[in-house]
Amino acid sequence: MKLLVVEDEIGIANFLKQGLEEEGYEVLVANDGQSGLEMAISHKPDLILLDWMLPKLSGLKVCESFRKNNTATPIIFLTAKDTVQETIEGLKAGANDYIKKPFSFEELLERIKIHFRTTKEVDVLTLGKIKIIQSKHQVFSENNEISLTQREYELLIYLIKNKGKVCTRNQIIEDVWDIHFEYDTGVIDVFMNAIRKKLNLSKEDESIKTIRGVGYIAND
Repeated sequence: MKLLVVEDEIGIANFLKQGLEEEGYEVLVANDGQSGLEMAISHKPDLILLDWMLPKLSGLKVCESFRKNNTATPIIFLTAKDTVQETIEGLKAGANDYIKKPFSFEELLERIKIHFRTTKEVDVLTLGKIKIIQSKHQVFSENNEISLTQREYELLIYLIKNKGKVCTRNQIIEDVWDIHFEYDTGVIDVFMNAIRKKLNLSKEDESIKTIRGVGYIAND
């Protein structure tokens, strides 16, 4: 498993790198927010340990920016900030967990293991010839990696997680688009056409079937 530590205090960064490598993890280190964000995107770590107060780009901004393209990789904030409002702010930015400095290394290890157990259980989704590795934000069709936009990815994930159930256009627009008022659901059809084209699914393919006048259903 590959971990990314984004920490500007060199002593803490080195301590974490050494300790985690002794536990068998591959560890990458960034000492500022900007390089941390770039490494998170390019190296695709399995989990990120992220300091809040960082030079160049705050941990909060790193988290928010990273979450625009990756919704699955666990992020644990390591920070001295511990007010309720700050905790909520971190979670809203996309963090999965929060551990206050100074912290026990043993507690950190257990939290990392918990997140790996959780993500492993639901990491790989399949639908016919389609496979999605959520922690890597990767989509494959017949072993060929496919590039989807964030909204296309979210829509495909939603249909697969609701496999065997008819998902109405209104449900999709509320749950995927997070729009809770009257809205033109025809936009969903545009995205579905794009997904089918990228995944090389014909209209007759039963993997994702159109229920005329209602919505869509995903089937194995």
